[in-house]
Amino acid sequence: MTDPRRRVPRTDAVLAALDAEVAELGHDTVKAAIHTAQQQVRDGLLAPERVVDRARAVLRTGPRPVLNATGVVVHTNLGRAPLSAAARAAVQAAAGTTDVEFDLETGLRRRRGLDTLDAVRAAVPDAQDVHVVNNNAAALLLCAIVLAGSRDIVVSRGELVEIGDGFRIPDLLSSTGARLRGVGTTNRTTVRDYAEAVSGDTGFVLKVHPSNFQVTGFTSTPSVAELSGLGVPLVVDIGSGLLGPHPVLPDEPDATSVLRSGASLVTASADKLLGGPQAGLLLGEAKLVDRLRRHPAARAVRVDKLTLAALGATLRGPRPPVVVALEADPSDLLRRAERLAQSLRAQGIDADAVSSVAVVGGGGAPGVELPSAAVSLPETYARPLRVGSTPVVGRIDHGRCLLDLRTITEPDDDLLLDAVLSVD
Repeated sequence: MTDPRRRVPRTDAVLAALDAEVAELGHDTVKAAIHTAQQQVRDGLLAPERVVDRARAVLRTGPRPVLNATGVVVHTNLGRAPLSAAARAAVQAAAGTTDVEFDLETGLRRRRGLDTLDAVRAAVPDAQDVHVVNNNAAALLLCAIVLAGSRDIVVSRGELVEIGDGFRIPDLLSSTGARLRGVGTTNRTTVRDYAEAVSGDTGFVLKVHPSNFQVTGFTSTPSVAELSGLGVPLVVDIGSGLLGPHPVLPDEPDATSVLRSGASLVTASADKLLGGPQAGLLLGEAKLVDRLRRHPAARAVRVDKLTLAALGATLRGPRPPVVVALEADPSDLLRRAERLAQSLRAQGIDADAVSSVAVVGGGGAPGVELPSAAVSLPETYARPLRVGSTPVVGRIDHGRCLLDLRTITEPDDDLLLDAVLSVD
């Protein structure tokens, strides 16, 4: 009777529970999903009573919702910033026919996503004009195409960075036909290095925030203010999308401060510290933004109506989940961890509440540690939690599976509890 195969629900019984899915997707498709769930029961990864839920999850198309318990606030592999409730509602409302390029008052065409652009301007008043593209790489690409063409982009050798999945800034920029003029060294670059490289064939000077690593020791790099008087446009990629100074991350560059220091253009991601959808922001001098917006390549990197809706709602709505996570009180996190651990121990599960350390992630604020708290479980829980009907991704630390609560919103505590309890 201990043979796990005896506990696998019958296929016909599960099919009966999934009659709506059979009608929509077909008998064979649903049956294959059921077999996947049944095999997980045989392998000891799924409780028998969860077969129906797991089969439904297998039948879903597109990315699956996941509980991020890693303690990485902006986790690239888990979709970066989770959207706020306001942004999700805006996306749903915009899914049908919208006025994305239409003026309801005059009945004429208008600039695409004007309401969202107004929200970006309101968030960064120091920007004369703004434009939105589909990610920060696209923002840099557009700058290279329009402002440099086949001319020089002057950039420090210490800022020719590589980010996730082998993506390299120099490869992106040189693919446009622009010439990269590296100056200085890996660890030290001076204003003089930049000034000597600027010529009549310079398109712009580029300053890139090396957001996913730190160079310490014998280092030097000019400030934005020092580079603003070289007689050519200064484009500053701040990366993580912080629009103004934040007390939790005092050393992270933000758009407002960089513009006030003299940058001509700022590029940034919207799906990192801003907490919005994937998009790239271009903020700065009106004449430069207008050149970028009117170039034919701008059409290839424009955002859709759903992104515009989500971005506008993120900026105008309450604090998004990323900001809530950054500002969470460690004592509150520990209180939640203790409550969850106590509930799990009551069910005979080896669980403890422990202090932990979270990080920003997404290439932002390297080296910054965020005090946090986690539920500590045996390491054997890690895989069953990942493949459960409500996938939970934690992290392994010293032979324990930690579920860090800085990246779990308090309303999701019950979902997390149920997911752990469902592990057989």
